[in-house]
Amino acid sequence: MSEQDNAVPSYFVGPAVWGSGLKEPCILLQHQLQLLPCRAKGRYPQQNKGTYIPILVGNVLKPGQWGAKIIHRENNSIRLSIMSSTTCIIGKFRFYVAVMTPFGILRTRRNSATDTYILFNPWCQLDAVYLDDEKEREEYVLNDVGIVFHGNVEDVKSRSWSYGQFEENVLDACLFLMDKAELELSGRGNPIKICRVASAVINSRDDNGVIAGSWNNTYDYGVAPSAWTGSVDILLEYYSSKQPVRYGQCWVFAGVFNTFLRCLGIPARLITNYSSAHDNNANLRMDFFLDDEGKVDTRLTKDSVWNYHCWNEAWMTRPDLPVGFGGWQVVDGTPQETSDGMYRCGPASVQAIKHGHVCFQFDAPFVYAEVNSDIFYTRMEKNGTQVVENIDTTHIGQLIVTKAVGGDGMVDITEQYKFREGSDEERLALETAVMYGVKKQSIQDTTYQPQTDVDMDFQVQKAVLGNDFKVTITFRNKSRNSYTATTYFSGNIVFYTGVTKTEFKKHSFSAKLEPSSSSSFDIVIKSSEYMSDLLEQASFHFFVTARINETGKILAVQKAIMLEIPTLRIKTKGELVAGKETSVIVEFTNPLKQTLENVMLRLEGPGVLRTIKKQFGRIPMNSTLTWEVKFTPMRPGLQKLIASLNSDALRHVYGELNIQIRKP
Repeated sequence: MSEQDNAVPSYFVGPAVWGSGLKEPCILLQHQLQLLPCRAKGRYPQQNKGTYIPILVGNVLKPGQWGAKIIHRENNSIRLSIMSSTTCIIGKFRFYVAVMTPFGILRTRRNSATDTYILFNPWCQLDAVYLDDEKEREEYVLNDVGIVFHGNVEDVKSRSWSYGQFEENVLDACLFLMDKAELELSGRGNPIKICRVASAVINSRDDNGVIAGSWNNTYDYGVAPSAWTGSVDILLEYYSSKQPVRYGQCWVFAGVFNTFLRCLGIPARLITNYSSAHDNNANLRMDFFLDDEGKVDTRLTKDSVWNYHCWNEAWMTRPDLPVGFGGWQVVDGTPQETSDGMYRCGPASVQAIKHGHVCFQFDAPFVYAEVNSDIFYTRMEKNGTQVVENIDTTHIGQLIVTKAVGGDGMVDITEQYKFREGSDEERLALETAVMYGVKKQSIQDTTYQPQTDVDMDFQVQKAVLGNDFKVTITFRNKSRNSYTATTYFSGNIVFYTGVTKTEFKKHSFSAKLEPSSSSSFDIVIKSSEYMSDLLEQASFHFFVTARINETGKILAVQKAIMLEIPTLRIKTKGELVAGKETSVIVEFTNPLKQTLENVMLRLEGPGVLRTIKKQFGRIPMNSTLTWEVKFTPMRPGLQKLIASLNSDALRHVYGELNIQIRKP
């Protein structure tokens, strides 16, 4: 938080102008709270709590310590340079000038124009959030547009998200969240505490926080999660209404959380984990129970595997942990499980997760399970005995990614969370997790004996929403024996969280597996089979089990896929000059064999235009919608326009355009 060597000026503001006849001048800072009844005690600032800060004027400024020095004199005015403390609480301060006189202290009147915001400073080496790479500081603090990666591990998709941390009133909205979370004033200089309480207040599950989540495809009296294009509208609506904003899913929680962190000066990035485990009973494994036919028994199976899950990482020191566990910390505002009685998660050290040190706070076991669980396929005998039929050690956490520094590309950071599956290091991390009391059952702990001489896999043909496609199941018999496999195929329409809405396709067949050969079998999926029940992300979950009749062993493979969803086309018309009106045109062609009803378009661009919405009643099939918007860009440089389309039958339709705004 210290101002130091050309630090970014927006992180400490508030010049003081001095009158004549000053003697032993000092500055008084008084913390200003949002007036909540529970904060009434904040009206009486105290020096020992950091809410009353007298700053004496001296000759030398000491790094990381409060102080002031005269740097310019002219007539009856002087200019001061002020150094703030690295342990100062962050927030909005009232700024006063006091003068010692023989008659007592004379102090300036209250003036809101000199109110000063003090934030974390990742440019300062003494700050708890110091980041030593300038390009990373520009990305993780100053960049107000990010990328959300979604889809599935075999078909990674991306969309832009406007963080908007520098937009008007967003800082006040973010500071309000600490009041809403009732974080004590003395803790507001500690990024660990701030992240901990913020991960709870970002969601509304138990504290009436910012965003109400919905995962049931019903969004009455609110906005569908897929329609949001950024954080600003959500934060400002919550700041104004003090009521949860409807609705969000994981990428919305993560996008708003990222805005909060960057706005306060904490370096932050949005993470996507593909095939993310939701461990329902904290045993560090996914339990899928099979019925007599080898199909998943949804009554007994409580764990789930999300196609993807988004969370955040925040950069900070961890003086509460052993040396080496600072740096990136996982924080997650999506309400999944409770932690210390509230729906929150983190901060958990990424390094601790990788090495299996799950004993260190906060919530490391849950995050470890998200990225490194095994899937156990277990059959229930009639006498209640559980027989492990298959174990998949590689499905969970297959790919963990974030946005590239300085570009829109994707960076694979999987190895920051876990060692290569099956390596000596990965086994050591597992043993460490077991040592710390988190039991991840290994193959040796069961009677499981796999079928090693036959492999099974399947591939799904890429297809556009509304078209037919095929699934190809392939067996590879590596032995000299002939086998027959009774095979069950199940196609399910699922929420991206892995929860099934409906099973739309069932197919069984007997496969003859010749020695030392491969065999392939095609299953055709017709659009008429899935369109009526399709959910907003066009997400499917296919599950294939095969029983080798000669040995009784079961092979099991599951995959999530998403169909290709059409995009919005964005183009500009006219010159792009700061301060000069121009136009942007958004186009969309309906590819479905049905009319789209209740169509809503959103368009925004940080530094270019605030969110604009327009309702269109309907778009007939194969028809094209065109929307022209006039706007006046105010900020020169490379900017981005982001648009979304939302309707009853089609969601997750996005478009974006990079534009270069010239100086006038």
